[in-house]
Amino acid sequence: MTDTTRFWWLRHAPTAAQTEGRIPDADAEADVSGAARLATLHRRLPARALWIASPTRRAVQTVKALTHVRPLLIPALTEQDFGAWTSQRHADLWDSGEAAYRAYWDDPVYKAPPGGESYAAQFARTAAAIRDLTTEHTGLDLILVAHAGTIRAALALALTEGRQPPPLAASLGFCIDPLSLTRIDAIGPGWRIGGVNLLSEDDAR
Repeated sequence: MTDTTRFWWLRHAPTAAQTEGRIPDADAEADVSGAARLATLHRRLPARALWIASPTRRAVQTVKALTHVRPLLIPALTEQDFGAWTSQRHADLWDSGEAAYRAYWDDPVYKAPPGGESYAAQFARTAAAIRDLTTEHTGLDLILVAHAGTIRAALALALTEGRQPPPLAASLGFCIDPLSLTRIDAIGPGWRIGGVNLLSEDDAR
């Protein structure tokens, strides 16, 4: 058995809420009508792997569109909780002049939306789940269907390499498109990033 654990991170299929610039809630439905794109993505994935997903509807629907395997659902892999801003449009929040929303973008790592959580808090729970998975499934291929923020948190963990504090602000700069693939390997105590945002919309053109 190798000590390399291979993480195949997939962002879920697009949602109407995201297309409209709104912050989706946990029940937002995924658009899995792109059969050709899904087939291309499926061909890139390992045939034998443990399927894992965020328990949100859009993540589970994406898994069902890709495989008949029942995934392991891990609540810690859900998207950042945007609290009172959930289901609202970013443009409307900005135009409203709400002080809390404007202030949030001054420090999107450590400030939390009203009734929600900060990106730093999301990173902490995501990193803990990844460490547990690495310990429990060493040497395996893990396919994880989750969210843009979750995948950015995984990249932040891979970039940390023991640095404190972790480079959370830098990780927010990664583009993670719907139905894109991000490859990260846990190699013993270290990490290797094999690719980010692979099979994105630009790749499909």
